[in-house]
Amino acid sequence: QVQLVESGGVSVQAGGSLRLSCAASGSILSINAMRWYRQTPGKQRELVATITRGGTTNYAESAKGRFTISRGNAKNTVDLQMNSLKPEDTAVYYCNADGILTTRYVGLNAWGQGTQVTVSS
Repeated sequence: QVQLVESGGVSVQAGGSLRLSCAASGSILSINAMRWYRQTPGKQRELVATITRGGTTNYAESAKGRFTISRGNAKNTVDLQMNSLKPEDTAVYYCNADGILTTRYVGLNAWGQGTQVTVSS
């Protein structure tokens, strides 16, 4: 069974920076893509950033120029560096791993439990 665990969510003032981390575990052989989403109450989950196994990155318009997604130092980890944070970035941030190949399964998709980011003005 694949598990994703996020960390790094805290409260910060507008203009500040945060780094979120996500670690995937569970006999994983490869992951096609890892993504960060965010969600606020009453709204749909929004895709923030993607990094593929080949290293290609994509960002939501709201994240371009301020957020950077990258692979962590450990295998099957991903970070999201968030700079110049705005109050509208306040949300629960979720890590997602897609196209997971494990020793038993292919094509799995997994979500983390979410981490709260609060940006105060």
